Amino acid sequence: MTSTEVMTESEDSGPSGYAAARLRLLQQEARSGPPRRAALARLTDAWLDGLFTTAAERAGVRGAALVAVGGYGRGELSPRSDLDLLLLHDGTADAAAVAALADGIWYPVWDLGLALDHSVRTPGEARRTAGEDLKVQLGLLDARPVAGDLGLVAGLRTTVLADWRNQAPKRLPALDELCRERAERMGELQFLLEPDLKEARGGLRDATALRAVAASWVADAPREGLAEARRTLLDARDALHLTTGRATDRLALQEQDQVAGALGLLDADALLRQVYEAARTVSYATDVTWREVNRVLRARSARPRLRTILGGAKAAPERTPLAEGVVEADGEVVLARTARPERDPVLTLRAAAAAAEAGLPLSRHLVRHLGTAAQPLPVPWPSRAREELVTLLGAGGATVAVWEALEAEGIITRLLPDWERVHCRPQRNPVHTWTVDRHLVETAVRASHLTRRVGRPDLLLIAALLHDIGKGWPGDHSVAGEVIARDMAVRIGFDKQDVAVVATLVRHHLLLIDTATRRDLDDPATVRSVATAVGSASTLELLHALTEADALATGPAAWSSWRASLVADLVKRVAALLAGEEPPAPEPLAPDAEQERLAVEALRTGEPVLSLRTRPEPASEDGGPEPVGVELLIALPDRPGVLPAAAGVLALHRLTVRAADLRSVELPTELGETAGLLVLSWRVAAEYGSLPQAARLRADLVRALDGSLDIRARLAEREAAYPRRRGVKAPPPRVTVAAAGSRLATVIEVRAQDAPGLLHRIGHALEQSAVRVRSAHVSTLGANAVDAFYVTDPDGEPLAPEQAAQVAREVERELG
Repeated sequence: MTSTEVMTESEDSGPSGYAAARLRLLQQEARSGPPRRAALARLTDAWLDGLFTTAAERAGVRGAALVAVGGYGRGELSPRSDLDLLLLHDGTADAAAVAALADGIWYPVWDLGLALDHSVRTPGEARRTAGEDLKVQLGLLDARPVAGDLGLVAGLRTTVLADWRNQAPKRLPALDELCRERAERMGELQFLLEPDLKEARGGLRDATALRAVAASWVADAPREGLAEARRTLLDARDALHLTTGRATDRLALQEQDQVAGALGLLDADALLRQVYEAARTVSYATDVTWREVNRVLRARSARPRLRTILGGAKAAPERTPLAEGVVEADGEVVLARTARPERDPVLTLRAAAAAAEAGLPLSRHLVRHLGTAAQPLPVPWPSRAREELVTLLGAGGATVAVWEALEAEGIITRLLPDWERVHCRPQRNPVHTWTVDRHLVETAVRASHLTRRVGRPDLLLIAALLHDIGKGWPGDHSVAGEVIARDMAVRIGFDKQDVAVVATLVRHHLLLIDTATRRDLDDPATVRSVATAVGSASTLELLHALTEADALATGPAAWSSWRASLVADLVKRVAALLAGEEPPAPEPLAPDAEQERLAVEALRTGEPVLSLRTRPEPASEDGGPEPVGVELLIALPDRPGVLPAAAGVLALHRLTVRAADLRSVELPTELGETAGLLVLSWRVAAEYGSLPQAARLRADLVRALDGSLDIRARLAEREAAYPRRRGVKAPPPRVTVAAAGSRLATVIEVRAQDAPGLLHRIGHALEQSAVRVRSAHVSTLGANAVDAFYVTDPDGEPLAPEQAAQVAREVERELG
């Protein structure tokens, strides 16, 4: 359908006719993707041609043309795209006439509410502006005549393109720097939960930059899959524009399901995975292209000097051997002339390992050649192949680029078929920085720095690579991952015993961090359960290192010196048990000097007594800053409602609770009797960096306990005043009774969306259920809270199963 066919005979080419035809075109579901973008551009061309012709006649201007630049110049108009227009004139008409011509075009566009980026220039002015402004020059590379003097536009295009090619040694490095600065500011599209389809690295801006590089004749981008990737991103942006009705490029969480539906995809995860795949293609092409650009420009700058030295002879690039069949040439890893990938199935992994160890990129031609010519490895792999994989994973940060080059050509999924399931798979938890596949590689990178701590670094690296391989399968990813990891370890060529260790590490890769942060380490049942799951000291050693590597590769919220100290304490206790030392029987914990002082004061006054003290954090291993640890101690006569009141006061003062411990203390009175007091030890952090005064905390706690401070109402007021940003609807809270959690108490575990006052609401529900809280272990990761409460009946005994289940239901009802 042509642009004239879009309009009916009853509609003119004026604003109303164009608007109706435009709306009709956008509502045609059968026409989407490139055909609709091209049709919208043609329709807009026809309308603007009419505007230009009419305005030029009225203004009496000749020697002028209307030029589309940028995306419109490429004939790609998304529903809410800007119209990038240049009014080009030869300079013969007077300024008033040219201004009248411009007004006759711009005002009708504005009247329709269309976004317009416009300029009025002569060819000489356009050329000078392009020479001063790189972005203007890039836009003019896609200049296309819409109306008027075609010769004028052709002359400008020829001049601008010649300037671009002549100035390539200066302009291309500037463009490279511009792309890098934008990537640093906007992030990598393939890993963002709310990506900007245009500006983020791997987005439409980078795809356009690759076109500009190709136009310079210095280098060309890899073409395989690039056009399809670009189309995927444009289609997603079209659907986003139609769904939101706005000119936006950010794929916000709350709009992803609608956009996915508009594109005929199953859900938001399917959409993100498709977008990530496209972004990865663009990013890889960008890396390869800029590496080639820099290589060519270096060679050009060195050529005159070499000719002088060598008398005109052309110097061949030096080739340095790296491994059997693998050499370095001109800063890249390439195959030796004698290499025969069709006869050497280990060559692919050997080249990758050599490149990572040398910190060099794999040549694109090498990767493509290996992808098509290399023989598949036998199953199980020979020991040489397994050793090369371990070497690749142990190379540190250089592993990432090499791995991504192999993934870009589909080599990883041929080596490890189960990798396809995690390829480009998004992770909805904002704690995670990376997609599943990249997280696995990043974990191996982190584990490579911990190999000196373990006796079997090969098993550590393989477990790091596979620990989340079960994500994307139904059920618990650790359980599914154990089965998959076992099969993959057999495929890689490990013996039966090593396969069992890898499977155990994958199955229990969350065991240490979950137990350390959510369970009572002084309870012998806690230590015994971990020892039973791990089975041996050597496996415990590996699991400790894997836990740290996994957390460090997850994101900054997943690891700290505090978490590290908790995990180390647990590992020490489990190691002692595995060595034959029985854990000591739990004894009532005696208060330390400060706690006893507060308890005595609370007994004397009959009122709450508080103390805030800073606890020095252990130094982080990477030397980075650690949040200030603060211990809040509260002592007061034993009475109902203490936990919810104290938790609510902390929430009001914006104190984040990391851990909580509650204990009863018996002290003698002046009458020779004993009085029960509660001592609460809270580990807290100030949400905004400043701590409230202890006196204010105490005053609010007193008011909360006597009922004059309505904590729920205050928290509700604050929530109403500062509503949270919309996003994906959080799953409902889940409250369970931990099986065999302790012999001393019943463990109630709460998983919920973190929110101000959450601990207060949990404490209120527990108080209403008439149970005593022995201790609380609070853990927050991003938007998710996982809290464990050790509770007993009023006599200090674990709850009966029926009662425990009822308490869990009551807490869940309170949070729901």
